[in-house]
Amino acid sequence: MQNSDAVTLSAALLAAAGELTRRIHDGVAARGFEGVRPAYGFAFTRLAPDGATVTDLAAHLGVTKQAASQLVDELVRKGYAERCPHPGDARARLVVLTEAGWACTRAADEAAAEAVRAWGEVLGEAEVRELARKLLRIAPDGPIRPVW
Repeated sequence: MQNSDAVTLSAALLAAAGELTRRIHDGVAARGFEGVRPAYGFAFTRLAPDGATVTDLAAHLGVTKQAASQLVDELVRKGYAERCPHPGDARARLVVLTEAGWACTRAADEAAAEAVRAWGEVLGEAEVRELARKLLRIAPDGPIRPVW
């Protein structure tokens, strides 16, 4: 592949990812979740289903423990998460989603499905399934996290 083709492909993938993030964010807001930032969704993927420590969340997001702690403070203040005793470590606190956090997660899932359905209108459902299959072959293992 020529450099120019690689740059074009890179730009297209980044644009698609950015558009997907925007559509999910807009869909969450349209479902009544005001003041939610895209970073919340990246945190929610780690907090669901069983919660996580701030250290776990920091590793998942690729940020410092201090930054993760500030994000958790914000999520707790807005009612999307709560801190509770860690069942396996008396020194640690577990951060878990509240019902509002789970509802926001469900809204994001619905918005993501709508965005992908729109791709099906352009490419056709079979091509979207094939695109997903191919991307899963080349996507790196590990958590999905924002590029800060």
